[in-house]
Amino acid sequence: MDRVIGLDIGEKYIGIAISDETFTIAQSLCTVERTSNKEAYEKIHEILEKYNVKKVVAGLPKNMNNTIGPTGQMVMKFAEKLKNKFRIQLVYVDERMTTLMADRILIESSVRRENRKKYVDKIAASFILQSYIDSIRNKEDYGKNSIL
Repeated sequence: MDRVIGLDIGEKYIGIAISDETFTIAQSLCTVERTSNKEAYEKIHEILEKYNVKKVVAGLPKNMNNTIGPTGQMVMKFAEKLKNKFRIQLVYVDERMTTLMADRILIESSVRRENRKKYVDKIAASFILQSYIDSIRNKEDYGKNSIL
């Protein structure tokens, strides 16, 4: 099975996670500083090439009332350009609360506040990707075990 990457796209940083070869577990990979979109696209392209990735799962930040605000529109604009530029499949996953969950894990792990910024985006990306992996695997399991 092809590997898939997950992206937590922010204004300053992009967290990146990658699936294992068996499409079971999402692993934090890296954080890309978004100094310019051109550089960010180049770094993501290097990862796409290195791991032969054909699908990207982008976290879509929705408002609590399920609407898409300015941040969500920024994420969609960046992700759609990535999709068109590198001819990859693109899937959006609701990312509400992933950054909070990542932050909570870092706090519980006693990571100092000034060091959390290094990890929070790539951990959030792993939550985004893992939720996609789990949803796909659950659909497959449901199909195998359902009685019709």
